[in-house]
Amino acid sequence: PRRWFLLFILALLLLAGCGSRTPEDVHPTVTADNAHVQPLTEDLDSDQATAQNIALTSDQVLLFTRDISSGAPLRSAVFGVYPVLPGDVTENTAACANDTCYRVDLYNFATNTTYHAWVDMKQGKVLHVNSQEGTQPDLPPYLVKRAIEIASTAPEVIDALGFNPAPDDPTMPNVKTALNQTTCERSRHLCVAPTFLIDNSALWAIVDLTDEKLVGVRWTYLGESAPAGITQLAVESEDVFEKYCQQTTSLERNGWSMDYDLTSSDGLRLSDVSFDGKPVLQSAKNVDWHVSYSGTDGFGYSDAIGCPIFSQAAVGAYSGPVVDDLVQDGEVVGFTLTQDFYHPDWPQPCNYRYQQRYEFYNDGRFRVVAINLGRGCGDNGTYRPVLRIHLTPPEGGFTFAEWDGVAWQDWTVEGWQLQDESTKFTPEGYQYRLLGADGSGFYLEPGQGQFPDNRGDNALVYVTTYNPDEGDADMVTIGPCCNEDYQQGPEKFINDPPESLAEGDIVIWYVGQMHNDATPGSEFCWADSVVENGEYVNRVFPCAAGPMFVPLP
Repeated sequence: PRRWFLLFILALLLLAGCGSRTPEDVHPTVTADNAHVQPLTEDLDSDQATAQNIALTSDQVLLFTRDISSGAPLRSAVFGVYPVLPGDVTENTAACANDTCYRVDLYNFATNTTYHAWVDMKQGKVLHVNSQEGTQPDLPPYLVKRAIEIASTAPEVIDALGFNPAPDDPTMPNVKTALNQTTCERSRHLCVAPTFLIDNSALWAIVDLTDEKLVGVRWTYLGESAPAGITQLAVESEDVFEKYCQQTTSLERNGWSMDYDLTSSDGLRLSDVSFDGKPVLQSAKNVDWHVSYSGTDGFGYSDAIGCPIFSQAAVGAYSGPVVDDLVQDGEVVGFTLTQDFYHPDWPQPCNYRYQQRYEFYNDGRFRVVAINLGRGCGDNGTYRPVLRIHLTPPEGGFTFAEWDGVAWQDWTVEGWQLQDESTKFTPEGYQYRLLGADGSGFYLEPGQGQFPDNRGDNALVYVTTYNPDEGDADMVTIGPCCNEDYQQGPEKFINDPPESLAEGDIVIWYVGQMHNDATPGSEFCWADSVVENGEYVNRVFPCAAGPMFVPLP
C-alpha cells in the first residue's frame, strides 16, 4: 500500500509540472488597441514578459502611442524591460520599495519620445508613467542587428572601406549618435554609429533607425596605438550587480553619512547625504557623457555609465566603489568615494573609461567630479559629462544667486548660464551662492584650472525646480551627443515660461566641457599603451570637471 501511495503522489507531482509555465509560454498579449506597438520577443524571462503585457494592456500607457487629436496609431515599440533598482524608486513609485517592480521602456518613433511605465507585479498594474521628450532608450538586440546590417551592406561604407565588412566588424553599434544636416541632427531621429576600425582611423557609419537607412559616413583619426596592457576584471559582473546595484550601501566617515548605489545608466548615485547630522544632499549622479568628434558635422556618441548587467550603460562598472583618504600637502583632509567604469579593451581605440569621484572634506566642503580617462574614437573629442545635483533645502528653501562682480544677484526663475571669459567670480573663486532662510547654505566654486587634472570646466549650469519625474529615477540619455550650445539635455526641464524658484527646492545640472589632446607632452583626456622594461603598460592623462560646494561661514 505504501508503494502505491508513493506512486500516486509522484503522478500528482508530474501532472502539476505539466501545467507549469516556462518563460517561453508568456507571449505578448496582442489586442486591437495595442497591435501597432511592437513588443520585445527575445531575451525576456517570464516576469519581464508579464510586466510587458501589463504595460501594453494599460490604457495609461497606450494613450501615448496614438495621436492626441485623431487617435491614429503611432509607430511605437518596447525597447527594454528592467527590474526596478533601489535608486529608481521615487514618491510616485513608492510601492516598489517593497514590491517587485519592472520598468518598461517604450519609444514613440513619431514623436521621438521615451515613456517609462512602472509596473508593480504584486498589484498587477501600472503605477506610473513618465515621459522624456527628445530622448531615446537604449536599443533592443533586434535593432542593434538591424543597424549592423544597414551599415555593413551600405555601398557608401563598402566604398570607403574598400571591402565588404563582416557583421562582427563594427564596434559601438548600439550607442546613440547625431549628424548635422541630416535627420539625425540634434538626435531628432533614433540614430546610431556602427564604427569600423582601420589601422589608426575609424569609419563612422551613421544609421537612421527611424527611417532605416544610412545617412552618412565620417572618418576620425585615432592616434598611434600599441596593444593594450593585460588587465583583469577585479570582481565579476554578477557580484557587482548583486552587491551594489540590487542593494543600497551605507557609509559613515569623518562626520559624513550617506547611502550609495549603482544605477542602470546614471552611474554611482549618492542619496541622503548629511554632515555632522545636518542634511546636505538629497542625491547626486552622473546622468550622461556626451562625446563629440566634430564641431561642424556634429557626430559622436551619447554614453551612459552604470551597472554591468541588466543595464542600459554603454560603459559598465566591473568592480565596486573605493573609499580612500583625501590627502593634500601630506595631510588627510577628508576622503573620496570613487567608482570606475570602463570597456575591457581600454585603452585601445574606441574604448572608453570614466570615473565618478565624490570628495568629502573634514570642514564640510564637498565636490562632485566626473573624470574621463580616454581614449575614445578620435584625437579631436570634446567630452561633456552631465551631473545632476539635488541639495537638501533647509526650511524655507534656498535662494540661488550669481556674483556679478560687485554683489550677489538672486535668480527668481529657472535658467541656464555658460561659464566663459566674461564670467565674474568672487576673490575666492565662487560663482554662485545657495542661501537658506536660516543663513546656512553653500557657495559653488567651478573649475578654473585650480583642481587636479582640470584646465577649466567651461561649464553650462542649469537651475530647475525639483520634480521627481525629472531625474529622481534612472534616466535614459537626455541630450544629443554633439550639440555645441546649451542644448545638452537639462534645458528640457526649464519650463516655458520658466518656473519660479520661490519655493527654494532646486536641482543644479552641471555640464563641464573638456577637449582631448593627444599631442606628446600635453596629453589631456587621453590614454595609450607604451613599452616600459620590455612590457606594455597603460599611460593615462585624465581630465576632470565638477563643482566644489563650500559651506557659508
